[in-house]
Amino acid sequence: MLEFEERDDVTIVRMAHGKVNALDVELLRAIAKAFGGLEPGRAVVFTGAGRSFSAGADLKRITDGGMDYVRVFRPSLSAAVMAVFDHPGPVVAAVNGHAIAGGCVLAAACDRRLMSGGTIGLTEMRVGVPFPSVPMEVMRHVMGPAVRRLAWDAELLDPAAAQAAGLVDEVVAPESLLEAAVTAATRLARITPEVFAYTKRQLQGPARDRLASVSQAEDDSSTQMWASPAVQDAISGFMSTLKQR
Repeated sequence: MLEFEERDDVTIVRMAHGKVNALDVELLRAIAKAFGGLEPGRAVVFTGAGRSFSAGADLKRITDGGMDYVRVFRPSLSAAVMAVFDHPGPVVAAVNGHAIAGGCVLAAACDRRLMSGGTIGLTEMRVGVPFPSVPMEVMRHVMGPAVRRLAWDAELLDPAAAQAAGLVDEVVAPESLLEAAVTAATRLARITPEVFAYTKRQLQGPARDRLASVSQAEDDSSTQMWASPAVQDAISGFMSTLKQR
């Protein structure tokens, strides 16, 4: 599910879960546990195995599981994203392929993003599901007002377009991606750990302030919407269009 590799002062955390690293409760919990267990100042490269970084939520599990599954999935998604976002040390995403919806958000939760191929973007509006508060604020943290277009249009961007939009910091050849990400993480790790962590929290301040103001009722409403008949029908319709391609 997750693979770990040590490169001197950098820990590589690699998602290896099915063909496209689809996000289900088990993978999300593993991500939260892995990042929660790291040494606070440890530099990390977060990547995926195969042709995808992560293709986003496992929609079949959501439609099959209904409300009972959504009640567990939604907080698990937020917890995984926040575990990456919260890590005090440098986190560099090595986006090795498609990073879609929740996969895009996990990449955005990192401090730097290097990408070598595939597409990246938010497809929630295309699928017909609402954004949970944590993913929305993490995306707003990275892209500012530009996130509106990414959310409403539900476009998937190639690496060059993602870099132009400010979602990706650097485009790297596939054969150089991991090494470049390790180099970037090592460079950030040279900053005094306490100073890095303090500055990281400062930069994240507006997102954290907005998240602190989100009520439990608002989050509960989003969860109910995910499991509503209308949204479940939208997800099923989206999955049918994928099968027809």
